[in-house]
Amino acid sequence: MNENCGIFGLCNTGKENAAKDICYGIFKLQHRGQRYCGISTLSRNICLTTHKGFVRHTFTENDILSLRGSSGIGHVSLKERQPIVLISKMGKFAMAFSGNIVNGQKLRNELKEQGHSFSSETDIELLGKLISYEKDFLNGIEQLGKKVQGAYSLVLLTRNGIYAARDPHAFKPLILGIGKNQYAVASESRPFDLLGLEIYRDVEPGEIILINKDGFKTLGRTENARPAFCAFEWAYIASIDSIIDGIPVIRARENFGLKLAEKDGKFDADIVSPVPLSGIGCALGYHKESKIPYQEAFLIDRFASRSYTPLTQKSRDEEARIKLSVIKENVRNKRIILCDDSIVRGTQIQFKVMELKHAGAKEVHVRIACPPLIAPCFYGISTRSYSELAAKRYSLNGIREKIGADTLRYNTIEDFISAIGLPANHLCLSCFTGELVKNHLKA
Repeated sequence: MNENCGIFGLCNTGKENAAKDICYGIFKLQHRGQRYCGISTLSRNICLTTHKGFVRHTFTENDILSLRGSSGIGHVSLKERQPIVLISKMGKFAMAFSGNIVNGQKLRNELKEQGHSFSSETDIELLGKLISYEKDFLNGIEQLGKKVQGAYSLVLLTRNGIYAARDPHAFKPLILGIGKNQYAVASESRPFDLLGLEIYRDVEPGEIILINKDGFKTLGRTENARPAFCAFEWAYIASIDSIIDGIPVIRARENFGLKLAEKDGKFDADIVSPVPLSGIGCALGYHKESKIPYQEAFLIDRFASRSYTPLTQKSRDEEARIKLSVIKENVRNKRIILCDDSIVRGTQIQFKVMELKHAGAKEVHVRIACPPLIAPCFYGISTRSYSELAAKRYSLNGIREKIGADTLRYNTIEDFISAIGLPANHLCLSCFTGELVKNHLKA
């Protein structure tokens, strides 16, 4: 199971307590992980509080008051508690990250052979050990780019300030925000809107930045780093109101739908509907291009979690079953274009098609924003294996029959890339191509 999560860091120069704003920051990243949340702040000492559950449900006023300090970091996760606090020769520090370390077990074994011990098998502890092994924080983070294979966007809370860094391919997003007496870093831009901050820029591939009362300072960059931004961020992971690596998520998602509508041409249907929430942008784009009316077919339960993020297939299917209910009046006797972000195993979209037909829909034509998924994600969230993927087990018509759709169309990989608006060699497309990102550092 790989890691998908959200990280946030904040340096306040105008007021002493940063914890409340950090709490708001990770609340706005809650869609990236709903299992654990945590905040660490720096005052005279490093303070840490983590909880199991949602940010707004678990962090109390007493928690916020106890987390003293004008700077700090926060984290939301579907897998483990972060941040963590470590004591090293450089001093005490807290850290949090988003990503997945492909060669993690190999690196752990090497450290064990040198006499090191671990309290867990987590990637976050491994990264902390690797950083602590070097002469200072900057050198430690620089060495990650040489030793680690995989994805990481990370923040370190130290006496010097907050270090923020992306791996040499910048698989996972990391964005800088600026406001009056505030400097922030986040996995997505949406926390900045709530806190009154503006997007400053994205952290570049392999870049290491120090954030303190003086603002942002680039300390180093991995030589010859090249981008391989996770394309699935625009299709599913990121929130529709975010801007990541300069591309508004809503624009990309509407473009996915536009491309599908272009390929369909004059299609005979009554309404275009999304599988919410990640299908909404695609459905809006299809509606705008096709001129077929947009109509909600499902009501999403505001208290449900994202069905992609639970750890087991049983819990994912259960979450998908309970989080959406059919708006029967909108679908009865209708021919429906149903837009969704992707098909993994096909079970969830199968349930949705079946529910629409049971509610009286005449036809259901499924349109998918992503190309067929043919490989697990090697660099971030991966709740699937090769054997589970519908596109590896069935033909296109076989998937259509399995899910009960009248027709089925995916975006081609060329249209998918065009819809995002970045060059293909700036994107990680491994789950659609089955090819690992080439090591640009050796190119």
